[in-house]
Amino acid sequence: MARKPRIHFPGALYHVLTRGNRRQGIFLDEKDLKTFLTYLSDYKIRCPFKLFAYALMKNHLHLLIEVEEIPLGRIMQSVLFRYTRYFNKRYGEVGHLFQGRYKAIVCDKDAYLLELVRYIHLNPVRAKMVKGPEDYAWTGHLSYLGKGRDRLIDEGFVLEQFSENRSLARRRYRQFVWEGVSIGHQKKYYEVKDQRYLGEDSFIDRIKEGKKEPEIWVYDVPLEAISQEVSRATRIREDKLYSAARDREGARGRGLVAYLARMISGYTVKEVADYFRRSPVTISEAIIKVEDLLRKDKSFESTVKHIGKNLIKGRKRKYRISDA
Repeated sequence: MARKPRIHFPGALYHVLTRGNRRQGIFLDEKDLKTFLTYLSDYKIRCPFKLFAYALMKNHLHLLIEVEEIPLGRIMQSVLFRYTRYFNKRYGEVGHLFQGRYKAIVCDKDAYLLELVRYIHLNPVRAKMVKGPEDYAWTGHLSYLGKGRDRLIDEGFVLEQFSENRSLARRRYRQFVWEGVSIGHQKKYYEVKDQRYLGEDSFIDRIKEGKKEPEIWVYDVPLEAISQEVSRATRIREDKLYSAARDREGARGRGLVAYLARMISGYTVKEVADYFRRSPVTISEAIIKVEDLLRKDKSFESTVKHIGKNLIKGRKRKYRISDA
């Protein structure tokens, strides 16, 4: 199958993964690790981008990058070429260090950012290299705790999802990451669509439409109206959607409200979280569960489409949002 061209637009979020050629080691000691981070930092200044997470392992690496004007390809080619030249010179090697073309998955930032930050930073734990994420120095995790020795990580946006109080946000972030320690390898972060997308069809459609027309219409539907329609269609009592209790049925309903709110009206995860007085992390996790069910259950997919049609029936297209 022919490989797909890279997608680029300012604001695109990529989960980047690359391995050593034939799974060989790419970081053999601390000097290698420090050198790679130095190069990454240099190009972050030359070719501005946001870095939300990274994990440097012995034979592979993960980066979570949001680009600005300069395409990801230019950034990665520069960093990897420079590091390869350093590595080959230091160890007397020749040829390719990395295995073919690096993998870059375009991700739905609003739904997957927090999950991917946690997943990437737990790589050393899943690999059984350390017991806890704070025991490994070569990820961006410590930066979120205020203990990072570099300024590579753009921590502000992620921490704001937990609290406006920075100290409280760090504590809640730490708890969120530790809650994922028992979760193993997650195939869903690699089961991409069209070889390059992590997100629902509507997310992909918005990107593809953006190539022809930079903006698309959404509908002005109040969250209250979405909640009422979800309650009516699913027979989940409306009071359960707003209840502070940890109720599975209520959580499922809130996830569906959040999913529809994003797709139909362009609400952010944080806006839905504020409406239900929940954390963005909780709402993000609920949306991902809805998306998983949509992929597996055709009956559920049909129900969700029916709810969506009812919500926009008779409503005017109110404003437009841009994919960039």
